[in-house]
Amino acid sequence: MAGSNFVDYVKVFLRSGKGGAGSPHLHREKYIDKGGPDGGDGGRGGHIILKSNPQLWTLLHLKFKRHIFATSGMAGGKSERTGSDGNDVTVEVPVGTVVRDSETNEIIFEITEENQTEVLLNGGRGGLGNTHFKSSTNQTPRYAQPGEEGKEGWFILELKLLADVGLVGFPNAGKSTLLSVISAAKPKIADYAFTTLVPNLGIVPYRNMQSFIMADIPGIIEGAHEGKGLGLRFLRHIERNSILLFMVPCDSDDIHAEYKTLLNELEKYNPELLDKNRILAITKTDMLDEELIEEIKKDLPDIPNLFISSVAQVGLQELKDLIWKQLS
Repeated sequence: MAGSNFVDYVKVFLRSGKGGAGSPHLHREKYIDKGGPDGGDGGRGGHIILKSNPQLWTLLHLKFKRHIFATSGMAGGKSERTGSDGNDVTVEVPVGTVVRDSETNEIIFEITEENQTEVLLNGGRGGLGNTHFKSSTNQTPRYAQPGEEGKEGWFILELKLLADVGLVGFPNAGKSTLLSVISAAKPKIADYAFTTLVPNLGIVPYRNMQSFIMADIPGIIEGAHEGKGLGLRFLRHIERNSILLFMVPCDSDDIHAEYKTLLNELEKYNPELLDKNRILAITKTDMLDEELIEEIKKDLPDIPNLFISSVAQVGLQELKDLIWKQLS
């Protein structure tokens, strides 16, 4: 998932089709010059439909296609012929897409399952032909209904990654290194802050041909819930994770305080994140001896924790076992 190709937010203008007009036609033949009404109904306008595509991982395909219109229904014809319906437009999106009204920011629906289909905008109904309006007192109505207008508006499509485990930590905590070691993902890794500029997903193999999905988001900094750093743009990607794996390097000035800061940022962004299972991984521990590890353990938060080193591949199987146990 190249950085330039990852798009998790687009704003699009959508319009469903207008319904076709009903026909006011009166029956005419060579020897019948005053026949009754025989106007058909108009066809409905095309719908705007959103459908999940499990092969998509980004909203890139919509980045440069901001206006999407369905076609209008055709007008009704003589001999009570109904006009054809407008063509529906199906917009494919990744699983995990949230659809919001751009004016109110309210969530309309979420695409959370494979092959899920939702009608976002219904096409306008076709108008009734004049045959519907004849009566004993009005046997030759010369009017019919116009088609109903389609619906339109600006909508926001946001992508929230679906993963079993979300990595949470300050920049340079070793999140990308861990993902690169225990999965086939190849995130950018370097010794400076904010190396990761887009979320990365990795499939982590486990025992007996099983696996789980891990998501690495850009590092959190204090004030991320207010949009500092890359804050609000990527915090939403951990909202759907089953487990939050907090990662704090062993050379941190205060591991417990750093964990509390991360937890505080999540709580201010969305208090429901605190309901998720949490694991604390102390990283880069290849530089520690047993005596230092025992000393650090005395001041760790009361959640499942372990010491790992992605470079030396220490504690990684234990980490996967702990994750699998909580997932199960």
